[in-house]
Amino acid sequence: MQLLKDKIALITGGSRGIGAAIVRKFAANGATVAFTYHSSSAAADAIVNELTANGVTVKAYQSDAGSYDQAEQLVKDVIEDFGRVDILINNAGITRDNLMLRMNESQWDEVIHTNLKSVFNLTKHVLRPMLKSRSGSIINMSSVVGEFGNAGQANYAASKAGIFGFTKSIAKEVGSRSIRCNAIAPGFIATEMTDKLDEETKEKFLSGIPLKRYGNPDEVADACLFLASDLSTYVSGQTISVCGALNC
Repeated sequence: MQLLKDKIALITGGSRGIGAAIVRKFAANGATVAFTYHSSSAAADAIVNELTANGVTVKAYQSDAGSYDQAEQLVKDVIEDFGRVDILINNAGITRDNLMLRMNESQWDEVIHTNLKSVFNLTKHVLRPMLKSRSGSIINMSSVVGEFGNAGQANYAASKAGIFGFTKSIAKEVGSRSIRCNAIAPGFIATEMTDKLDEETKEKFLSGIPLKRYGNPDEVADACLFLASDLSTYVSGQTISVCGALNC
């Protein structure tokens, strides 16, 4: 069953990891997919070629989601190419881990810029066309770290915690126009980003996961599929944790 048939989805950070899994999952469920990449053009091209060969309408856009102007232009380009945006997935994210005593200003600013300001930028620019059509689903990628914190990740935790409050506020602002806004909080998901964590941190996470395994990107993409589809038409302002009961 194609849960997203005839839907237009815009996904930031869609060339790798969780983002790439979402792109593929949405494409398999009938969506026309627009996704962004920042610098990994080869990975983006590979996804476009793969999905196009399978008959999917998909396009990659090079864009810095943390840039207000680039986000505005991106939304204009996607609407020009596909007519509208039904689903927005704010997935762009980075880490710049360091203990607070060693963290410099640029490590703080880069994470806030990419992880939190990008959510404002893209949401700001899709809201007007969504309001006109009186429909839409916005899904913001947070993290369980935003709820529980983690040593060496004060910048990352702050950016992801901000997404919780942002999500609830937007849900209340635009719910009367049938626009939903939800967040997803992944736990330890095996991606290139989490591969950069040291072994001690990885073991610490694993010991606290009752399911005794790391998650995979497809499991996060499944949660996105639920929130993007008509299966969740009365779900808004919520956070779904995909974490194997980590720190519950």
